[in-house]
Amino acid sequence: MISNYKYISILLVCLIGISPLHAQELNCTVTINSDQIEGSNKQVFETLKTSIEEYMSQNRWTNMSYAEYEKIECSMLIVVKAVTDNSYSCEMTLQSRRPVYGTTYTTPLLNFKDNAFNFTYQEFDRIEWQQNQFTTNLTAMLAYYCYLIIGHDQDSFQRLGGTPYFQICEEIVNACQSASMDGSEQKGWLAFDSNRNRYALINNLLDEAFKKYRNYYYEYHRLGLDEMSANVKNGRARIAEGMPVLKEAYRARPATYVINTFLDAKAEELVDIFRKGTDKEKKDVYELLMDIDPTRQNTYERMNE
Repeated sequence: MISNYKYISILLVCLIGISPLHAQELNCTVTINSDQIEGSNKQVFETLKTSIEEYMSQNRWTNMSYAEYEKIECSMLIVVKAVTDNSYSCEMTLQSRRPVYGTTYTTPLLNFKDNAFNFTYQEFDRIEWQQNQFTTNLTAMLAYYCYLIIGHDQDSFQRLGGTPYFQICEEIVNACQSASMDGSEQKGWLAFDSNRNRYALINNLLDEAFKKYRNYYYEYHRLGLDEMSANVKNGRARIAEGMPVLKEAYRARPATYVINTFLDAKAEELVDIFRKGTDKEKKDVYELLMDIDPTRQNTYERMNE
């Protein structure tokens, strides 16, 4: 497991900058779908793919030491909707996962779709992040997502362990809100643009009102999934026991984004976990999920098959 850390040391690393040294944290695979773009010259998309992969996987984002097998597996699917001159209008789906202790299973941590992944890029542009300095919207978005991935990974191993990384995400959001960008690139960063964007997600994650949810996120993984290799029933019971926190958060703020992102990542997994549960567990979990996430009824009904 990743060793503990102190917030002050994280800030020191951020202040001195990010260096592409050893012990990089991410192992990111990027796929770019340009099928909607006419033309035969697709080399620019290959160049962009390589540049993003190198940016995310070869930079060192924290002061923690990661062994090769500890690197966070993640993937990014970018669907290019339109290109005008050097302006790209895209949708992006980000996924990350981590291994479950004592098994060969990897559990999804993030399954996040960004419908406003818009940026300016010219082939062979250098994608380089500079802490505390806005360069381009593309570098800012990628840095935001790197820290979002690391924050979720740390939250799954340690109570509120992702806070320093979510705080860096918040700093990036603040910098982008005040940066000079055109309207399409501003989408995703603004407070009132949408309640399902980059701003909304990090605002939820750092909101005191959702601290119980983040504690449950830890319990779900460390006291639930990671315990299943020793005792499946106990691990499943711990996951079920904490699930009312999701309902509590949803009822307090029905439009909250962070609960949606949790279920986007975990819906299928919850079905697999509780399909083999007791009748009471199935009933309680099914009713709770249908209360807060009725759009996935067909998915949750498979729990009772």
